[in-house]
Amino acid sequence: MLLTMSKRVAIFGLAIGTFLALPVLADARETMQAPGARNVGVTIERGSARPIAGWVDFCRQNPQECRVDKSEAAIITLDRGNWALINKVNRTVNAEIIARTDMELYGTPDHWTFPYSGYGDCEDYQLLKRKRLADAGLSRRAMRMTVVIDEQGEGHAVLMVRTDRGDFILDNVTDEVVSWHETPYVYVSRESQHATAWTSLGHTSAPTATAAR
Repeated sequence: MLLTMSKRVAIFGLAIGTFLALPVLADARETMQAPGARNVGVTIERGSARPIAGWVDFCRQNPQECRVDKSEAAIITLDRGNWALINKVNRTVNAEIIARTDMELYGTPDHWTFPYSGYGDCEDYQLLKRKRLADAGLSRRAMRMTVVIDEQGEGHAVLMVRTDRGDFILDNVTDEVVSWHETPYVYVSRESQHATAWTSLGHTSAPTATAAR
């Protein structure tokens, strides 16, 4: 669940612009081509970052989800099959899970877990998406849990998929998978691909928890 950030963070985030979540028909999604050959850009790591407390607790309970296996690929080849799979999992999990805050579910501001009960908030959606994509054969190392500041100045969790065409974002607020720079978010930090740690993406004021949606 996300804690509200200060008005100054919200003002900072306004430069990102307005985001329109455009639903796409399921059968059209299945036949989508992968993005064109032009690389859409990657996020830049800017040093170490402190992980969200909820992530630390999640890793204690699920250490296999938090290990970094350097034998796995750091990026995914974004061919037509992988692009269809990523979109399908994003859309399917979004449809399966009913949004509830951690306070409603667990009586605590922030609790990271798999939403097997059918209820969860932002990070729970993304954890399940990553697990399903990894089970389907995609490199777990190339799929990084990521913390952002949203349009309301609140913390929010998304799943970043690192590919040979750039970094793409899976989100529970839209079924559309888009490049990171097409979102309205300020990027704060993500899991490192090199060690069991987190890395900064440039924003200096990190939320203490992830969003309540």
